[in-house]
Amino acid sequence: MLQDEKILITGPAGQIAFPMAEFLAQENDVWGIARFSEPDSRERVDALGVTTRICDLAGGGLQDIPNDFTYLLHLAAYQGSGDDYDYAIQVNAESAGFLMEHCRTAKAALVMSTSTVYRPHEDPFHHYLETDPVGGGVSPWAPTYAVSKIAQEAVARQQARALNLPTVIARMNASYGPNGGLPAFHLDAIRSGLDIAARWDPSPYTPIFQEDINEQLEPLLAAASTPATIVNWGGDEVVTIQEWVPYLAALTGREATVVTNDIAGSLRGNISDPSKRFALTGPCRVGWKEGFRRIVEEH
Repeated sequence: MLQDEKILITGPAGQIAFPMAEFLAQENDVWGIARFSEPDSRERVDALGVTTRICDLAGGGLQDIPNDFTYLLHLAAYQGSGDDYDYAIQVNAESAGFLMEHCRTAKAALVMSTSTVYRPHEDPFHHYLETDPVGGGVSPWAPTYAVSKIAQEAVARQQARALNLPTVIARMNASYGPNGGLPAFHLDAIRSGLDIAARWDPSPYTPIFQEDINEQLEPLLAAASTPATIVNWGGDEVVTIQEWVPYLAALTGREATVVTNDIAGSLRGNISDPSKRFALTGPCRVGWKEGFRRIVEEH
């Protein structure tokens, strides 16, 4: 666990960043910046012992934010449902450049990307390597997301070299925990009696529990480099939506139905090859069945 560091985390009220900020604030001076547009979101982060500031990252307004942070964790992201690509690139890509320049004296920066940057493969069980082609994929709920995150990676790679700022770009798979994530969303749907939509049958992922995300943060930051290190951030196990939905249903005593919606341009499967991450962090501690049991208990 990181100790006695001054850490800037963006989007600290988010699904991954909120429990990460809580974890880090135990032993570090953690600052969190965001628009905090959701009611009570800033107050929730303040209660963790995090120093918060309101900041619109799309405009690069960092003039009132200190620049002596030892680590930058850029987790904020825009996932809009519309087709405003210009705005998505401004928020997701340009903001990364402004933040890295502002924190240029940090020991390292982590820029959170996504496994949806990969070019869709016809085999749903294809294991995506960090060297696989990117581009061409579409997230149906956020059409601008994948391309704007590819742009973000390009900006982060350039800034890592230009600023000599050690950087790790982490392509997150299906994160989940008590604070949310795709399996938690499915759990809520099951309890509400709603069908579960999947992009393909089968629809595999490599889900990773929040506790493992928190514990793997330090070794991933230690792997930051110039040029930037790119690493898949997912779990060790492959599991499909068609497997985990019945498991969640059984834990809750409910019935559930998975409906397949074949969406052109989307990933049929989303399996992040864990080999590179495994070499940096070691294995995950929480298997998917244990993690799913925990979110059922928490919810």
